[in-house]
Amino acid sequence: MGEPYEVKFRLSRRRNSVPRSRALLHSVLGAWDIGQDVREVAELILSELVTNALRVRVPNDRLVGVRIVRLLEEGVLRLEVSDAGDGKPEVRKPEEDETCGRGLLLVKALAHRWGYEGRSCGIGKTIWAELKAPDLVSARDGTAVAACTVRAGQSVWERGAWHLVRSVDTQQQASDGLTVVLRFDDGSAMRIDAAEPLTIRAANATP
Repeated sequence: MGEPYEVKFRLSRRRNSVPRSRALLHSVLGAWDIGQDVREVAELILSELVTNALRVRVPNDRLVGVRIVRLLEEGVLRLEVSDAGDGKPEVRKPEEDETCGRGLLLVKALAHRWGYEGRSCGIGKTIWAELKAPDLVSARDGTAVAACTVRAGQSVWERGAWHLVRSVDTQQQASDGLTVVLRFDDGSAMRIDAAEPLTIRAANATP
């Protein structure tokens, strides 16, 4: 298993925590260059998991924990939601006139695999779901470097695709920061802080 890259946050037990979790996930997956199709499925799955966690009775109004992990070697995106409640999650088959109870049924249908486990420290459980993310497989084949080290002739993984770098410029900012401007072979360009990480590949690497 390759080294995971992860983001963690906690949510209060309020209704607006569901859209907040979606917004945070959307931001994280955008930064990781995860494609739109996977992103939409991941947001739907996380919404269902957080909704279920908020319905669980817990002591002292405990927070809901969320962990988002990318496993580059496996090309997998993993979502985890933890709560302090008892019991175990069960997939239900609600009647047609029931308005709830379909959350895990939907997760099971959309995820590559899913499951649950007891929390290693503290009370409660963690429900997890994994999605195949082809963009992570592509990113795996590159090397993570600071933007200021990128050179013309290398390819940069950006927005789900490799872009050949035609030229590199640096610009000094008033705040003493340094910005890197990358211009690509297709005519597009991007501006990025010099210390921000980018995934690169040599120009003669196999696509």
